[in-house]
Amino acid sequence: MLTQNKQIAIVGAGPGGLTLARLLQLKGADVKVYERDVNKNARVQGSPLDMHEESGWAALRQANLVDEFNKNVRSGADKKIVVNEQAEVKFSGHGSGEGTGNKPAPPEIDRSALRKIFLESLQPDTVVWDSHFISMEAQNDGWLLHFKNGSSAYADVVIAADGANSKIRPYVTSIKAFYSGFTMVEINVDNAEKAIPHIYKLLNGGKVMAFGNGKCVLGGQKGNGGLGFYASFKPAENWAASSGIDFPDRLQVLAWFKKEYSEWSNIWYQLFENATPPVIPRPIYCMPLDQNWQALPNLTLLGDAAHVMPPFAGEGANTSMFDALELSECLTNAKYHTVQEAISAYEVSMRKRASVATRQSLENGERMHSEGALEKMLAIFVKK
Repeated sequence: MLTQNKQIAIVGAGPGGLTLARLLQLKGADVKVYERDVNKNARVQGSPLDMHEESGWAALRQANLVDEFNKNVRSGADKKIVVNEQAEVKFSGHGSGEGTGNKPAPPEIDRSALRKIFLESLQPDTVVWDSHFISMEAQNDGWLLHFKNGSSAYADVVIAADGANSKIRPYVTSIKAFYSGFTMVEINVDNAEKAIPHIYKLLNGGKVMAFGNGKCVLGGQKGNGGLGFYASFKPAENWAASSGIDFPDRLQVLAWFKKEYSEWSNIWYQLFENATPPVIPRPIYCMPLDQNWQALPNLTLLGDAAHVMPPFAGEGANTSMFDALELSECLTNAKYHTVQEAISAYEVSMRKRASVATRQSLENGERMHSEGALEKMLAIFVKK
């Protein structure tokens, strides 16, 4: 097996990195995961994830974690509410072609629960916390990794699972992401049942999608009793920096929303009035659909580090988990004679899959931010 007698370093303990660690350990590989978080509880996890049959679900099955997953499924989290800018319900149910007829809706799970499942499936001390990657240098046939806490570690093979702002990606390729045209303002509301009871009741544990005037608000229930929302629109790339808005100031952000979303109901104001700091502007970036590079013998990328894309197709976590599945199979497949051959086979397939998902994400984003977005989205959710 190609991984025999090799130390493998995975940088990043997101869904993709942890999935890969689990799958490689099942094949007997020696794996360490280096994660910048101080510990497993350091990061606030976002809205639930839905597992797609052909990607996230496939990875879970191969990881032998289906039973644990089913114990943590969020009942009702797959429910979707589509409303207009006045918060008038136009669709309520299980849509997007899933959960209709005889096909069940994709199961959903809190991000924190999914992370816990994978962490508990790994061998003790697999994850090295408080390991914020800074740089690395070639050493022997591998890499010497350096971390912010002053520590270093050697690995024969490095896999970058360190997200959209990957510090390892430049060691593989100089290709950079481009601005997709979309920016999302992230708002979180803790104890939402008391803070924003009307919207909390509207969601009823599920997700809401609001469309109007070329803009949208997307939100969902989180496992901690809070709600997470994104006000999504199409400004210039430097909007956040040039807007003059002090984003920690909820009243300034509310004033912006009232102006930018002037035709929207004041029911949405309570999101900003009760927002739990910080409110974060997030310009959305995307990798070129035709990106390409020469495979290296000891380094590769997965997930957002490889193919960051807009979130409008719900493919992020699912794609990264399938990356992990495919990469693990390539690295443990006897038909490849070298690690470089295995990495090359994985990267060719990964880039092709990512290009399809990225195109879908961009097209969905344009549809969701178009003038007729509500009608277009209802045509998808409401099956005639």
